Amino acid sequence: MEYRQLGTSTLTVSRVCLGCMSFGEPTRGDHRWTLDKDRSRPLIRHALEQGITFFDTANIYSAGSSEEILGALLKEHVPRDDVVIATKVNGRMGPGSDEAGLSRAAIMRQIDASLRRLGVDHVDLYQIHRLDPDVPIDETLEALHDVVKAGKARHIGASSMFAWQFATLLAHADRNGWARFVSMQNHLNLLYREEEREMMPLCLAEDIAVLPWSPLARGRLARPDGAETARSHEDAYAKRLYDHSREADGRVVDAVERIAADRHVPMAQVALSWLMDVAGVVSPVFGATTIAQIDDAVAAVGLRLSSEERAAVDRDYVPHAIVGIN
Repeated sequence: MEYRQLGTSTLTVSRVCLGCMSFGEPTRGDHRWTLDKDRSRPLIRHALEQGITFFDTANIYSAGSSEEILGALLKEHVPRDDVVIATKVNGRMGPGSDEAGLSRAAIMRQIDASLRRLGVDHVDLYQIHRLDPDVPIDETLEALHDVVKAGKARHIGASSMFAWQFATLLAHADRNGWARFVSMQNHLNLLYREEEREMMPLCLAEDIAVLPWSPLARGRLARPDGAETARSHEDAYAKRLYDHSREADGRVVDAVERIAADRHVPMAQVALSWLMDVAGVVSPVFGATTIAQIDDAVAAVGLRLSSEERAAVDRDYVPHAIVGIN
């Protein structure tokens, strides 16, 4: 495993981050395919054994049970200070006005709830899960600053938005002397590269660590074009993200498949290797429901594509509509 500094923060993270949406009670929330605590245990243990120290979840994942499972299993296997725990706030957790969004009341309530579920006294990275258009940004930024000052989060991060919006947040934080975002968790992979136009240059200029979500395009970069799984068949969100340029996307997937065959490695390793070589990317956030998927992510850290191979996967990309912001 390799490790990188997370932007300007004091955190050192593994080169890949285990996203924990896959862990949660199937009876809670909208994801019936999630793994309960007993089924999650071997995956968390294996990730730690392979050197993964960075774990990303959100309060909304499986109605809070992802945080509960992650916190309990990490406590079983490793000292708190040996791992970097990231979670997110914004999604609706209940009917009250302070149980969703990025108002001061919501942030203060939800950080405490996340800490209780995780069983820790602080998180390393507290991220806003998209923007909240109904709350003034200064209210959100000052509340996040106070969370950091209170020692409940070491650093703050953001997730998908337009580059101009992120630049505005950074400017307001700097002007007021508030805690600064150290990371951007955005939508970037071989089938969706629109972030390369403005967000990636902004993050490079501001020394913001990039933590791409959906690095395998909801699994489409990990299997031949047109192949389906039980999850993908029911994944309405994936259809919103990736059904807009089907023919061109298929050519990119075919290129990944050819390189993987030539290299005698799974397709996921090729797609992740490409992403980790993008300037500014510190740690892609990948999901896993099997040990093999963790092994592929770890193996991708040591895989380097040639310039010819990168050209082959670059060649057929076409511009896409902006998706994943909301």
